[in-house]
Parts: sequence; C-alpha cells; structure tokens
Amino acid sequence: MCRVVCGNANVCGVAASFTYVDYPHPHVERGRRILAAHPELRALAKPFPVTALWVAALVAAQLALAVLIGHRPWYVWLPVAYVVGATIDHALWVLIHDSCHNLVFGWRTGNRLVALLANVPFVFPSSMSFWKYHLLHHGHLNEVDFDADVPGVTESQVIGGSRVRKTVWLAAFAIVLGTIRPQRLKVPLLDGWTVVNFAVQGVVIAALVWGFGWAPVWYLGASSLLAVGLHPLGARWIQEHYVFAPGQETYSYYGPLNTVAFNIGYHNEHHDLMTIPWSRLPRVRAAAPEFYDHLYAHRSWTKLLLRFLRDRNVTLFNRIVRASHGPSR
Repeated sequence: MCRVVCGNANVCGVAASFTYVDYPHPHVERGRRILAAHPELRALAKPFPVTALWVAALVAAQLALAVLIGHRPWYVWLPVAYVVGATIDHALWVLIHDSCHNLVFGWRTGNRLVALLANVPFVFPSSMSFWKYHLLHHGHLNEVDFDADVPGVTESQVIGGSRVRKTVWLAAFAIVLGTIRPQRLKVPLLDGWTVVNFAVQGVVIAALVWGFGWAPVWYLGASSLLAVGLHPLGARWIQEHYVFAPGQETYSYYGPLNTVAFNIGYHNEHHDLMTIPWSRLPRVRAAAPEFYDHLYAHRSWTKLLLRFLRDRNVTLFNRIVRASHGPSR
C-alpha cells in the first residue's frame, strides 16, 4: 500500500512531497527468488582482487595527470578534468563502492585499505564516510533518517522544479553529500576510520603541495567535484532511485558508459545480489532476464541528465520513501 502526501498543493503537476510506502523494499525477496531460480549465480558471489590493481592504476594515472597538466592554463586543465579526470574519479568511486561490500579481498581491513588508496586523488576525505552511509543505504533503503541517498524535505523544497536550482544542486552535489545530508542523518559522521581517512588525505595533499605547488590540487579538486556532479556520469545519482515508473524505486542503466563506470549501472542487480562484484553483474541479468526485462531501465545517462535539468516535473520529490526503523534493524 502507498500514499502520496502533498506538502504544497499550489504546485500543479509537480510532485510536492515524497511517495510514502509501508512495505519493505523489494530487493531481499527478489534476491531470494533469483537464487532459487538460478542457484548457479551463487558461484559469482566472491571477491575480485583484480579490483585492487585497477585502483592502483587509476590513482597513478590521475596523480600523473595532475602533475603534468596542473600548471597549464585553466582552459587546458579544466577540459581535461571534465573529460578524463572526472571519468577516472567516478570509476574510483565505483571501486570504493565494491570495497564497502568487501568484494575486493576476503578480509575487511584489506578492503578498507583499497578504499583509502582510491580516495587519494579526491582531495577530500570521503571513502570511509561513504562506506558507513552506503551500507546504511542498503540496510535502510529510502528511509529518510538513515539513507543518505534520500534528499531531505527542506532540500527538496528549496530546489523544487527550477532548472537553475537543479543545475546548481547537481553541480554542488559532492558538497551536498559531504556536508548537508550527514547533519540530517541520525548517525554520527566521525569514527576511527574516518579520522584515518582525514589523516591520509592531509599527508597526500601536503606532499603534493610541497613537491609541485597548489596547481595539481586544483585539477584534482575539480575532477572530484565533476565526477559526482554536472556530468553525464553524475546522472547515475538520478538514475538509481528517482522514480520514473510508478511503484519502481530502483533503476538500472544499460548503456555504453558502463564500460568506463565498472558496471555501476547494473543497480537493480547489485541491490538484489550485493555479494557479486562489478565484473560479474552483467551475468546476473543475462542469467535471469525474467526478473529484469520488465523493469524500467535507462539507456542514456546524457539524456537522463538533460531531462532532469530541463523537465520541471522531475524534482527531488520523485522518490519512494518509507518510515525509519532505526539502525539496529
């Protein structure tokens, strides 16, 4: 059963509140049904250590680019940051995501170390807080108090359907995630690993500035903001859980950018079977098409980005949310 609660009846044709539901999210049950129908998929649920090599290679490439072009004029390094740097950083976010699920190594500390390494080019210490909040996202999907992926009511009201405000919001999305939403959640930001994350990033940035000046840091910072912001790859934050089909709260993307995004577009598949790493997610859909072919899916992140920015009917309120049940659930 679901109900739509309108917080602003004066907004005609535009969602003025979230859609509240009182049923559990569908992924646990669908995952059980998928494994019952296709028990061979259990063999895919194991770590993929090659991910660590990808992290090392991408971090080295991003740091090398920062040193090589950071001192060039902004009209040289900024386009490179948009096209190349943001793509690398987005890929590293995906690999941090796999680390959170312990899908790189079989031991948790090893996965945390991979996530810390992947964070190095971001400038901002982000991987350990993401680790914490992302696992809450899975355990408390679309619960306003515990899911950092859900925009707050005030945040959604302020942005509304305005094209300008949505553009600014997406451009600053990394700042929204890092500073605004943690204040709303009923989970503390700081813990031991987060402190380690801050310390590591402090050493990295100090070493870069000491060795090469501030120019590489500007390139790295721009790449970090663009990777989760006003960029075709940034559209995946809209793709994953904003409602585009009635009653469906999670969406996959099946398009060519999965090649450079380590299959993060297979989002329904990931939520259904969280123990399968990025390299094997396409095999889930291939093996169990009867569970996915009927679901609405996006084919172009670029088209989705433009639709989100231009269509006044697509707002942050286009979300299915449920009551919070606390972190012990």
